[in-house]
Amino acid sequence: MSQCEKDLEAELEVLRETFKSGKTREESWRRTQLKNLLRFLEEKEDDIFKALKQDLGKHQVEAYRDEIGTLIKSVNYALDGLKQWMCGKKAKLPIAAFPSSAELVPEPLGLVLIISSWNFPFGLSLEPLIGAIAAGNVVILKPSEQAPASSSVLAKTISKYLDNKAIKVIEGDNSVGDKLLQQKWDKIFFTGSTKVAKIVMAAAAKHLTPVTLELGGKCPAVVDSLSGSWDTNIAMKRILSGKFGACAGQACIGIDYILVDKTYANELVKLIKLAIPKTFGENPKESHSIARIINRTHFLRLKNLLDEPMVKSSVVHGGLTDEDNLFIEPTVLLDPPVQAAIMTEEVFGPLLPIITLDKIEDSIEFINARPKTLTIYAFTKDEALKKKIISRTSSGSVVFNDSIIQYAADTLPFGGVGQSGFGRYHGKFSFDTFSHEKAVVRRSFLTDIWFRYPPWNHKSLQLFRTAYRYDYLSVVLITLGLKKA
Repeated sequence: MSQCEKDLEAELEVLRETFKSGKTREESWRRTQLKNLLRFLEEKEDDIFKALKQDLGKHQVEAYRDEIGTLIKSVNYALDGLKQWMCGKKAKLPIAAFPSSAELVPEPLGLVLIISSWNFPFGLSLEPLIGAIAAGNVVILKPSEQAPASSSVLAKTISKYLDNKAIKVIEGDNSVGDKLLQQKWDKIFFTGSTKVAKIVMAAAAKHLTPVTLELGGKCPAVVDSLSGSWDTNIAMKRILSGKFGACAGQACIGIDYILVDKTYANELVKLIKLAIPKTFGENPKESHSIARIINRTHFLRLKNLLDEPMVKSSVVHGGLTDEDNLFIEPTVLLDPPVQAAIMTEEVFGPLLPIITLDKIEDSIEFINARPKTLTIYAFTKDEALKKKIISRTSSGSVVFNDSIIQYAADTLPFGGVGQSGFGRYHGKFSFDTFSHEKAVVRRSFLTDIWFRYPPWNHKSLQLFRTAYRYDYLSVVLITLGLKKA
């Protein structure tokens, strides 16, 4: 065993001992940690702004809207609900068990590993951490090395605010991640790509460790023809914000592509072209209203998507790339080949393909022919179309006439289905994700059911048949010999 592995094992042992001590189960400990996390977000706001600017070129307003603000809201929500979340819930038992009682008692899972992504390096690190703390766990947080400034802020400052015998931040590249995955955990929470998720799943399987995977996919926006300037203007803002406004499209819940009736396609392209400069400025790079691409590798991946001959010819707006500044302007494409990489891979950048259909109802078949995605967005007033999208498609969530707002709602679960991941969190759902709901049953010696024990006979069988139908009158009559078995 290398020295690095020995050091890691020693740190994990500290966390295990802390959990064994029982202090993380106390409401006072959980509440103190959550309050200290809130203090971290407020006192280190400038450091977070600088780190997000350095890693991703995020404007302060975007950084606050998508990361700091949402986290402050989530911590406060957890603090408000913590006492109630920790309480057991009564459960009903059949009359046959009388006198008895039952409840469901939430208990922490234990040692938890959280591996976060680079596109929202604070939000995707601390949102699950809020739930893990609220549930009473000890935690190792592994931020993404692809956002080094943000990872550094978390590693250097979290220990000054939170109990470092229960919560630790470990930085490092893939090799560190591999070493962490080799350990035995009580829960692994991963946010990232499908490729890495398979590695996480394989490692977790060795120890039968439960996992939550927050992945993504090609989230479509179904855009029906809209009437009225007000509805149209609002829809364009929400579509552009949902595509380009969240980390320059580098967001798992961002709009990946648009599906539209071919009779409305040209009008839609015209509306988007007019709305882009109004939203992001005539020169989006200079306005700093759009983040930059995380690194050169991802920049070249996006550039290669654009450079495919048939794809390049489908560009109807934008297309400018600046490798030196890792910037790609908002780019719109009309009917790129559906077999091209831009339509088979998750775009994860400021490239917006628009696919035309013979009729808008064909969007359901188009969506169902592809892997299940995290979210389906639909901009329509057609109630029949809404019902079809809800009942005939499968996705983590469906949002009508807006984009990304579901992420900020503490009362809604956030998570995918199928290839877009499994498990869910946010608000009380985060607490549940990092808890085990234990069934507790209390029974008296006062009464008993004689036929539940051997020796068996035909009467016992008939009594079971009757009891499992909750036909208690017949049970009494058979027992008294007033009804034939």
